[in-house]
Amino acid sequence: MAKLYYGNSADPIEMPDRLLAHVKVVLATKLRRSESFTLSWQHPDDALGARSTIWIQPSIPLRFVFSSAEPEALDPSFLKELANAANSSGGLTIDTSIEIPTAQIAPDRPRAVLRAA
Repeated sequence: MAKLYYGNSADPIEMPDRLLAHVKVVLATKLRRSESFTLSWQHPDDALGARSTIWIQPSIPLRFVFSSAEPEALDPSFLKELANAANSSGGLTIDTSIEIPTAQIAPDRPRAVLRAA
């Protein structure tokens, strides 16, 4: 499981590596544009409280910790879905228990080779 640390909190938000890889791209994109928004999630059944929402803004430090050393393949359609949610008035709500299937990547198509005459 990957971990997202927010501000000075020692308690991370835990989620699968693939999900955090996608969330990281959306957060970095929004923060690079100085756009603030909310991030919400439900807690596991054994945790205190049912759900949480945090305010994401450029002045609050974030740390992303992944359990895998290899970067995750990103699914462009899922990234767009997350970005659209982050741009909405309701903010980004994630399900920290979901596993995102690995996208089927089409094989490279042959490319034309240009040769000097």
